[in-house]
Amino acid sequence: MGMDNIERAVSFVGGAIAMMLTLLISPHLFKNTWVTDTAKRAAGKSCAALYHYDKLTGLCQYRHLTHPSDWLPQFLEILVVGLFLIFFAYRRKRAGVAFAALLLGLALGIIGLPFLFLGGWLVIRALRLQKYGDATFAGSSRRAREMAQAKKEGRAVSPSPSKVAKGTKATPTAPTPPAPSKRYTPKQRSRRR
Repeated sequence: MGMDNIERAVSFVGGAIAMMLTLLISPHLFKNTWVTDTAKRAAGKSCAALYHYDKLTGLCQYRHLTHPSDWLPQFLEILVVGLFLIFFAYRRKRAGVAFAALLLGLALGIIGLPFLFLGGWLVIRALRLQKYGDATFAGSSRRAREMAQAKKEGRAVSPSPSKVAKGTKATPTAPTPPAPSKRYTPKQRSRRR
């Protein structure tokens, strides 16, 4: 089953966030930029080599020049995976969006938390849809109660929700086997007794 409209809209928002991250990184691709790394100072000790103590922030800082090639792999990763996320959201492929979001979330660390939440949310909804036939929390919990009640009463439990009106019992029927094909079924000899 494809994604519903809510999942699709949230996935497009995740793709838009990925594209905004590429826009934030893109200025670093065209010129050398100064980057400041910070570290906490151990109590009563001086900063590590190459770091200097900033009295205003109370942190040890190291300012260094970065080349555009330092930023290129991360830029390409965010761009490509973000475009895959948008493509799979457009095609309504839940598994593709979940995979792209989880991959991007793991690759970006703290900044990737929204993508981890998006991928995890889609995986949980897919599991609910598979098990209960309804991806919503209310629908899946209602279906779980129905399945538990049926199991308690000793009735057969169907994994998918029945579309039968309440008060009527649906009897499962075995499907009829197909008729033998004249073209592919070999002729059988009559047995002698």
